[in-house]
Amino acid sequence: MQKLTNKEEEIMHILWRLEKAFVKDVMAEIKEDQPHYNTLSTIIRNLEEKGYVSHQAYGNTHQYFPIISMEKYRKTFMNTAIEYYFNNSYKSMVSFFAEEEKISAEELREILAIIEKKK
Repeated sequence: MQKLTNKEEEIMHILWRLEKAFVKDVMAEIKEDQPHYNTLSTIIRNLEEKGYVSHQAYGNTHQYFPIISMEKYRKTFMNTAIEYYFNNSYKSMVSFFAEEEKISAEELREILAIIEKKK
């Protein structure tokens, strides 16, 4: 699975949410830094070339839809991030978020309960 640029990832989130969309539909969902229509069309075609998106043709118009699920992308992205930034250590990752105060003690207890339940 090829890495996505920030803009490609933003577009994928829109397509995952909409499930099927024409370029104009995607354009309407972009609130900040809206690209030109042709630029957006090129980004979506690049996503298709990378294997993330496919389309249904209606004459000269294409309706795009994701062929990679958000869950599959998230799993790949998270595994890569943990490998590169935390030396494959989930403990290091959780410790990082705890030190940054991005996760509470209560949330950690909930995670422990989930782990204990699976044993």
